[in-house]
Amino acid sequence: MAQVTIALNGREYSIGCGPGEEARIRDLARAVDTRIRKFGPQAGQTGEARLLVMTLLTMADELSEAKGGGANGHSPDAFADGIKALAKRVETVADRLESTKI
Repeated sequence: MAQVTIALNGREYSIGCGPGEEARIRDLARAVDTRIRKFGPQAGQTGEARLLVMTLLTMADELSEAKGGGANGHSPDAFADGIKALAKRVETVADRLESTKI
């Protein structure tokens, strides 16, 4: 397994990935970091984990809409349940990232 170091919101994280995927992971991390930095000033004094969660949920919502999801392709309840499940997974990852020291 290959390792790549990415930076999100000024913090570095070591991420495992498949061989040859390093550049793609770095590109994705830069895109997420750009969104965090744009979203950050609007969030005020929010903790880092919550800022990451809010940013990723916003991106997930946009992706769902782009794929024809949300109110256009699924029932509102199913969409809301999916967002809640995604939020829980993202919070778990954010907790792990906060507890990981590099």
